[in-house]
Amino acid sequence: MTSFVFGPTSRRIGREIVMKPVLLVDDSPTMLSSMSSILKKAGFACETAGTGEAAVSKVSGGLAPCLVITDYHMPGMHGVDLIGKLRKMAPTRFVPMLVLTTESQPEKRGAAKAAGATGWLVKPVDPTALLQVVKQLVPGA
Repeated sequence: MTSFVFGPTSRRIGREIVMKPVLLVDDSPTMLSSMSSILKKAGFACETAGTGEAAVSKVSGGLAPCLVITDYHMPGMHGVDLIGKLRKMAPTRFVPMLVLTTESQPEKRGAAKAAGATGWLVKPVDPTALLQVVKQLVPGA
């Protein structure tokens, strides 16, 4: 008989073990598709949102991700504002959050950290490096 240790990123529904999804937020459909593909191939479930507002709506609607990866620059609510809002919501208060961007200025990193970002990834992201960071942040991944 095989045993399975449940971590905070999975739950049992009936006989199935379901991973909590990674929430990917980016206004670029290409980036969402690319990141989702990398994570799904590694066994992660993914939920995507094209705007910060859509991400907040999904969490308000019951989504409880194990990790949030958001673009910095998006129309409307940018990534730092999104992180600030998500940190005030119960399902995402303590969830690791990464900012994905082409920016590398210390001021912008500082603003992201002050809002509650756990880390910073610079585009383009190497798939191996992405998975290494995700596995460090998501227990049981």
